[in-house]
Amino acid sequence: MRNGHFGLLSVFLVAAVAGSACSNGNGNGNGTPGGVAGTPPTAGGSSNSGGGGASSGGAGPTCTGLTPCGGSVVGVWNVSSSCLKLSGDMDVSLASLGCPSVPVVGSLTTTGSFIANADGTFTDNTRTTGTATFPLAPACLSISSVQRTCEQVSSIFQAVGWTNSTCTSTNGQCTCVVTADQPGGLGTLSEVETTKGQYSTSGNLLTTDDTVTPYCVAADKLTISPQFPALTGTVVFTKDSAAAGAGGAGGTGAGGSGDTAGTSAGGTSAGGTAGTGVGGTSQGGGAGSGGSGGQTPVAALPCDIYAAASASCVAAHSTVRALLRAYAGNLYQVKRASDGTTKDIPVLSPGGFANAAVQDTFCMGTTCTIMKVYDQSGHGNAVEAEIPGLVLGNGANAHEGYKNNTAANAAKESLMVGGHKVYALYTNQAQAYWRDGSSTGMPLGASPQSVYVVTSGKHFSNGCCYDYGNGEVSRLYVPGNSMDALYFGNGTQWGSGNGSGPWVMADLEGGVFSGLTTGKNEMLISQPFTYVTAMEKNNGMTELALKAADATAATLNTYYKGRLPNGKSPGQKQGSIVLGSGGDCCYSNANASYGTFYEGAIVAGYPSDATDAAVHANIVSTGYGK
Repeated sequence: MRNGHFGLLSVFLVAAVAGSACSNGNGNGNGTPGGVAGTPPTAGGSSNSGGGGASSGGAGPTCTGLTPCGGSVVGVWNVSSSCLKLSGDMDVSLASLGCPSVPVVGSLTTTGSFIANADGTFTDNTRTTGTATFPLAPACLSISSVQRTCEQVSSIFQAVGWTNSTCTSTNGQCTCVVTADQPGGLGTLSEVETTKGQYSTSGNLLTTDDTVTPYCVAADKLTISPQFPALTGTVVFTKDSAAAGAGGAGGTGAGGSGDTAGTSAGGTSAGGTAGTGVGGTSQGGGAGSGGSGGQTPVAALPCDIYAAASASCVAAHSTVRALLRAYAGNLYQVKRASDGTTKDIPVLSPGGFANAAVQDTFCMGTTCTIMKVYDQSGHGNAVEAEIPGLVLGNGANAHEGYKNNTAANAAKESLMVGGHKVYALYTNQAQAYWRDGSSTGMPLGASPQSVYVVTSGKHFSNGCCYDYGNGEVSRLYVPGNSMDALYFGNGTQWGSGNGSGPWVMADLEGGVFSGLTTGKNEMLISQPFTYVTAMEKNNGMTELALKAADATAATLNTYYKGRLPNGKSPGQKQGSIVLGSGGDCCYSNANASYGTFYEGAIVAGYPSDATDAAVHANIVSTGYGK
């Protein structure tokens, strides 16, 4: 599906040196902000066109400017006041609507505390709440170039940071009310709720895992200016002098109790069986070391299983493990921020798991991002980050990534799989990976194709569109049947399923299909599991199938198997590979979607149900989370 253009609703714009600050400590404004009760101005114009309601705000909070000055943020900080006003044009382009911005009125309030430890870790106990109102002109009522009703666009705003959103049409005017209730974020609304992690300061900017905020520390006051479209104002914190020393000590203590590694842990396991201790770290004890070591022959892996069924993997990607038992190469490549050098992360042994220790050593003391995920199929279909400065595509379709896009943090999620520490490809908004595989084996036209992934039912979005599969080679919207990709998320702008999601669906361009239609499929059950197997199969002419399961449970469930949706035959696949976005992303725009990718493959062919079950059984035997 098509993604939003021109800007990012949840990107934290750091170019502005001055934000706005609250002129006094009342700063609530979260009741009925000035202008909200009135008629919103007409959508689509400039920030001042449409009226004083959006920009003057009447009874809304009055805020003054902040001059960022930097300073040390170490300590325990309690919110003493906040004044955050929404007015003017709010960028909604990331929501993939037909208009790039809407005139908004509203306000937010931040309460709680923020703890910054001397070791660079933080605990964000803030909470941001509030309400905003804006109109949607008729030109806005489309998502990904597909016409939608006022009510159908409602949920898209939850993908860009709002907790709830309702759009209603009255006398031909569509009006939306959105509310925020977000833990963490330091006053910035985001699709990601991060309450613990790493922080850093540079100049006048405070950077946490998911926010970049101008700030100033003066005596016992910390003032920040959250960055969000159409938002002005500040949050003021007062230092808790009684807790500050304890906070610092807590940070240090946490580092020690976190078993700075293996020293204390090694001491503990030394009492166990071992000396061979490395296996001891997995707590698998004797059983772990007995089963590892690479001396036991590797069983058939997913792409071996497909090949035995005459359905070859043409793209096979994973940051976790090999997907063919003979594969002995690299899984992915990381780049470290400190000096810009890259490192390939290999498997431990043929058919084995990722050697995460290589990443840990290379990235020690700095931040690493995942630049590419290698293709294990032999077709050379590595997917690479769609970021500025990196040109992807061929000929007239060669473009660098969109200006605001970034590569995924390589250490954002670590996990245990089969007794081994490994890392996920954990993407946020404005992060996606791509390759033109049209001349390197990807199915084209009406050729049959199957896709499987192992993903997460804990990190997903309703933004357009977290896909893995076959998309446009131009990275522009092409009407028709130009896509064939597996979608995973809880978007309801097109198809949906039973419960609140996430669901596995098919992105066939022009809509995300829950089965025969883009409507609700009550047979499509939510997949809220930590690790999820998801499959989408399309024979290109007559049949579509959707399957999913807990990746640690035996039964693979079929939620749809039947004829292709009307108008979706024959297929018109173009042969690019999308991972994390829809098909028309991400050189002229960015994606509102996010998710977690552990492994997956694109297969030329339409495997049998028995083959699908065998692939899932292998995933279960791999031991995700163990």
